[in-house]
Amino acid sequence: MGKHIFLFLFYLLAGEVLGCAQQTKAVRELIQRVSGRQDIPVSLKLKQDKDSTYYQYEVQDGTLRIQASDNVSLCRGFYDYIKDNQWGMYTWSGNSITVPGVLPDQSFVRTVSPFSNHYYFNVCTYGYSMPYWDWERWQQEIDWMALHGINMPLALVGYEAIIARVWKKMGLTDEEIEHYFVGPAHLPWMRMGNVSGIDGPLNEDWHRKQIALQHKILDRMRSLGMKPICPGFPGFIPQEFKRIHPELEIIETHWGGAFSNWMISPQEPLFKEIGTAFIREWEKEFGKCDYYLVDSFNEMEIPFPEKGNPERYEMAASYGNSVYESIRKANTKAVWVMQGWMFGYQRHIWDYETLGALVSKVPDDKMLLLDLAVDYNKHFWHSEVNWEYYKGFYNKQWVYSVIPNMGGKVGMTGVLDFYANGHLEALASPYKGKLIAHGMAPEGIENNEVLYELVTDAGWSSRRIDVRNWLKDYSENRYGKASADITAAWNYLLKSVYGTFTDHPRFNWQFRPGTVKDGSINICEDYFKGLECFVDAADELGDNKMYRVDLAEMATQYLGGKAEILTKMIDQEYLLGDTLQACFLQSRFETLMLGMDALLSQHPTLRLERWLDFARKAAETPEQQKQYEKNARRIVTIWGPPVDDYAARIWSGLIESYYLGRWKNYYTSRTQGIDFDMPAWERNWVENHQGTDYEWGTIDVVDFSKKMIALSKDISEKDLKLNQPNLIGVWSLGDKETKEVKLNLSARMLEKMKGISIEIIKGRKEIEATGFILEADGKLLASSDDVKSLQEKTTYPIVLPEKIQANNGCVLTVRFTSSSSKAAGVILLE
Repeated sequence: MGKHIFLFLFYLLAGEVLGCAQQTKAVRELIQRVSGRQDIPVSLKLKQDKDSTYYQYEVQDGTLRIQASDNVSLCRGFYDYIKDNQWGMYTWSGNSITVPGVLPDQSFVRTVSPFSNHYYFNVCTYGYSMPYWDWERWQQEIDWMALHGINMPLALVGYEAIIARVWKKMGLTDEEIEHYFVGPAHLPWMRMGNVSGIDGPLNEDWHRKQIALQHKILDRMRSLGMKPICPGFPGFIPQEFKRIHPELEIIETHWGGAFSNWMISPQEPLFKEIGTAFIREWEKEFGKCDYYLVDSFNEMEIPFPEKGNPERYEMAASYGNSVYESIRKANTKAVWVMQGWMFGYQRHIWDYETLGALVSKVPDDKMLLLDLAVDYNKHFWHSEVNWEYYKGFYNKQWVYSVIPNMGGKVGMTGVLDFYANGHLEALASPYKGKLIAHGMAPEGIENNEVLYELVTDAGWSSRRIDVRNWLKDYSENRYGKASADITAAWNYLLKSVYGTFTDHPRFNWQFRPGTVKDGSINICEDYFKGLECFVDAADELGDNKMYRVDLAEMATQYLGGKAEILTKMIDQEYLLGDTLQACFLQSRFETLMLGMDALLSQHPTLRLERWLDFARKAAETPEQQKQYEKNARRIVTIWGPPVDDYAARIWSGLIESYYLGRWKNYYTSRTQGIDFDMPAWERNWVENHQGTDYEWGTIDVVDFSKKMIALSKDISEKDLKLNQPNLIGVWSLGDKETKEVKLNLSARMLEKMKGISIEIIKGRKEIEATGFILEADGKLLASSDDVKSLQEKTTYPIVLPEKIQANNGCVLTVRFTSSSSKAAGVILLE
C-alpha cells in the first residue's frame, strides 16, 4: 500500500514538473536564442499572483532560478538579470548579451509591475516599419517584446486575407476586392478609412503568405502567454458593394485633403453582418482572440449633430453599441479595443459627453481604451491629460501610452525624464480608474533606441527613475563602460534633444529644397557639444561593437545639423548675389551628405537597401517585386503625396540618392536658371529608380567619424547674416516673373502666428505681393488676395481658428509678381 502511494506521489510530482517545463518551453527556447547558448543553467517556474504581475530571481549553486506570474514576466526577469550584471542588451541594432560560463551567486531580487499588462505598437507601425517583414524578423521582434516585458501587442497581419474571404462570400468579385486594397505599406490607412487606390492591387499570393506568417506570429505570441490584439471590422468597404446592395448608403470619407475611402455606418445592418462574419472567419483560421481593435473615426469628422443636441449623444451611443454587438455576436468574451489618438488630437469633436455616449452601452469589462499619446498632451498640445478630462474613462479599462515616434523618423527627440516617470502621475491620480496597462504606440520603430529601453523599463517601475543614473547603467550595458566622455555626451543631450519634445523631428534638408528654413531638431550648441563628446569617447570605447554602431548614427546626426546650417548659408549667398561662394558651400554640403551616407552604410538597420530587400523578398513575381519596391520607396518619401517627406528617414542610400539628388538638381536649376520639376523627379525616383546604396565598401567608422567632425566643426550659425529667429523662408523673383513660393511651417510656428511680413533684401522695388494661402492638414486656415507693393516692409495680418493640430503638415503659399526687375527677400513670422 505504501509503495503504491509513493509511486502515485512520484508520478504526480513528475507530471507537475513535466507540465511546468512544457509551459515554460517557449521561454527556455527564447533564452537560448538570445544568449546563443544551450547550456545556461536556468530553472523556470510559473506561480500566479492574483494581485500582481511580477518576476523574481536569484542564483544558487550556479543555477539561475526565475519565478514569475507568467511567461513574459519570466523573460523580463531574465533580461533584467542580464542588465543588472552589465552583460549586454538586446536591441534592434544588435544583440550584445554575453553570459559567463559560470554564474556567480546572486542575491534574491523581486520586481512587481504597477501594471497588469504592457502594450505595444501603433496601427501605423504596420506601414512605417513592418509591412514586408519575414518570419525571421518577426521572431526577433517578438523576442524583443518578451524580454522588454510586453504582453499586449497589436497583431494585425492578415486582415485583408480574411476580409477578402468574407466579401467574396457576400458577392464581390476577386477583381473588385483586389483593386480596393492598397500597397502593403499603406494598408494601415486603408484599414482606418483614410486612403484608397495607392500602389494596389493585392492578390492571392500576398494573402496566402500573410496567413502563413500570422499563424507563426500568433503561435509564438500565445506560447509566451501574450494577449494579442487582433483586427476587427471598422466599417470601410469597396464602393462596389452598391452593386450588391443598391439601397445601401455608403459615405465617402476624406482625409488629409487629398485622400478618400468609403464607409458604411455601424447602424446599417450590413455593418454588423460583416463585422460578425469577419471575427468568425478570423477565429476559424487563427483560433479565439480576447481583444479586437475597431477604429472607425481616425482623424475624421463624425456624422453626428452639433454638441448639445440630444440626437448627437443618442446617435453616438447607437454607433458604439452597434460596433460592440458586431463583436459580441461572434465572441461573447471578446473585448472591443479602440485607439485614443482622437481623444487629444480632436478633443474639440470628442468632448466628454460625446465619447461618454459612444461607450455608454458597452459593458465596462468589454471595452479597452488606448490613451495613445500622453506625451503629446503634456509636451505638445499642453492640454489636460485624458484620464483627468474624461474622468477615469467612464469606468472602462484603459491603457496609459505614449507615441515616441511619428513615421519612423530617425532624428532625436524626447523628454527622457517624462518617459521615465510620467506614468507615476496616472498611477497616483484619483481618476486612475481601471488603468490596466502601460505601453507605447510608436508609428515607426528601429530609432532612438535609448528612449524605448527607458520606456519599457519605466513600465515595470513604481518608483521614480533617476535618468542620469539610468543612463549610466544603459551605457555600461551597451558600451561596456560609462566613460567620462559618454557621461558628458548624455548630459549635453539631456539639455537639448533629449530634454525637449518635437513631434516631427526633421532636418531642413529632409524637406523639399526651398520650402523650409529651419528643421525641427533642436540643434543648439549643447546638441553639437554632446555629439562631439560621443565621438571623443572612441578613444576608450572604439573597440566595442555597439559603440561603433551608435557612433555611425551619432556622427551622422552631427553632420546633419551642420548640413542644415549650410543650406541656410547657401541661400544667404544667393540672396546676396555671391554665386561663387554659394557654389563653394554647395560642394561642402555635398561632402557632408555623402559622409552621412557613408557612415550609415556601416549601420545594421539605417539603410535603404535593407528596407527594399524586405519588399523584394516578399514578392513572388518580377511584377510584384517592382510593385512592392515602389510602394516601399513611396512610404518613406512622398507618401501620397501630399504628405511629402513625412517618414523622414536618415538612411544610407536615401541620403545620397534622394535627399542629395533632389538638392543637387535644385541648386543646378538656381545656378543655370533652368526649370526643375521637383514633383516629377520625386515620382520618378519612387516609380522608376533602380539604384539603392552607394557602393562604399568597408569603412573605419571611428577614423571616418573623427575626420568628418573635424571637417565640419567650423560651420556655425554665427556666419548667417539672415539668421533672424522669426524668419520663415526666403524668396527670389526674376524679371517680369509671376511666382508662388511654398514654405513648410511647423505647428509651433502656428501657435505664435499673428501674421506674416515680407521684406526685400536685394533688388529694385517694382515687386508686388498678390496674396497668400495658409493650409494645415489639407484644410484652408487663412488666405488673402490683397495686392501689396513691396516698397517697405509689408504685413498680412492673420487670424487663425483655435486648436489647430497640423499633424500632417502646414504649408504657406505666397504669391509674387515682378513688373520689370529682379529681387530677393525674406518672409517673417509676425
